[in-house]
Amino acid sequence: MRSLMMACVAMSMPFGLQYAGVADACTRFVYHGAHDEVITARSMDWKTDVGTNLWVFPRGMKRSGAAGPRSVEWVSRYGSVIASGYDVSTTDGMNEAGLVANVLWLAESSYPQYDGKTPGLSLAAWAQYVLDNFATVSEAVKALEKAPFTVVAVKVPGENRLAALHLSLSDASGDSAIIEYIDGKQVIHHSPAYQVMTNSPTFDKQLALYEYWSQIGGTVMLPGTNRAADRFARAAFYVNAIPKSESPMEALASVFSVIRNVSVPYGISTPDEPNISSTRWRTVADQKRMLYFFESALTPNVFWVDMKALDFSEKTGRVRKLELGPNQSHIYAGMANAQFRDAAPFAFLGQ
Repeated sequence: MRSLMMACVAMSMPFGLQYAGVADACTRFVYHGAHDEVITARSMDWKTDVGTNLWVFPRGMKRSGAAGPRSVEWVSRYGSVIASGYDVSTTDGMNEAGLVANVLWLAESSYPQYDGKTPGLSLAAWAQYVLDNFATVSEAVKALEKAPFTVVAVKVPGENRLAALHLSLSDASGDSAIIEYIDGKQVIHHSPAYQVMTNSPTFDKQLALYEYWSQIGGTVMLPGTNRAADRFARAAFYVNAIPKSESPMEALASVFSVIRNVSVPYGISTPDEPNISSTRWRTVADQKRMLYFFESALTPNVFWVDMKALDFSEKTGRVRKLELGPNQSHIYAGMANAQFRDAAPFAFLGQ
């Protein structure tokens, strides 16, 4: 057994060393609870203020993929509540059918070369396209497998580098999918068992790391650093170790405790790993009760949006915005539906 463990450690070490300096970390997991309770949580880790606000988008919105003259176009079938990035992209959100989409950094991402001749979709609109068009993970995967568009990379606002992201999906049944672009090819991992996603390495290697740590057992030892592989191991253990409480509030409390456990403390710096970033905010989506919770690292309060109380209809629904302020420092408490204000929708970042 000792020799097997040492071999596994040796096998896993290149992952940790190779990806220790990967930029801009996040964590996402899906909790499967009692009475078909499904809750998806994520942390947003970034080195500077990501300029996040919350938005309500109704059905019937005419959309363009922001990739030039041949951009894919669609009309939203589902309303959604989303968290923006710099008010030029959708980074996280849930639609009225209970489908959740999250984008996380993946340095190994490599998107196809876009020739402008086929339908294109800006990376900034990737998550919103899914939220607007699909009710379930299976429905989304079936459509995306047909490659209806080319994902077009865009630069990170204020930086001279292209964004590199992968997309996670979960729905109210507990189904899950991870979508990555590796060497210019779309790779889809689809299973309810795929509950956890972090950053590097690519998801197939994350599964190999999970296999190793599951053999050790989280009550014996868990890795404690801020690296993506270590956060993956902790989240994968705790998401299934926390009790499946009959109480929805206790389930939410457990989920919040796990996403906080895998967050990066605010203001922390690692001299040898300058790109490991503080957690800026966390979201928790209760896909059974249709509640979307938001927690900023800089405020003492958790607040939420009750999606059942929103008007997503095409005729009377309106685009609305909740200003979160610099570093998401505006303080809200309890249900924040009434704090949203009418606003013009933001334009997705293009090339």
